[in-house]
Amino acid sequence: MWRGGAQMQETLWWICGGALALAAVSAVADHRRGKRNDLEAVGFMPWPHIQILSLLAAAVSAAFALKIG
Repeated sequence: MWRGGAQMQETLWWICGGALALAAVSAVADHRRGKRNDLEAVGFMPWPHIQILSLLAAAVSAAFALKIG
C-alpha cells in the first residue's frame, strides 16, 4: 500500500497541484461569467466557492506534504 512517507508526500503534492489547477479554472470561469452578454443566463456553478475550497485543499495538502518531508 504506502511505501513510507515519500510516496505519501508525492501524492500530497499531486493533490496540491490538482487543487491549484482547479482554482485557476474556476477563476477563469468566474471571470467569464462576470463578463457575459446575457445577464439572465447566470448558470448554476458556484465558482467563487469552488475556488476558495480548492485553494484551501491546496494549502492543507501542501502543509501536510511539508510536514512529512
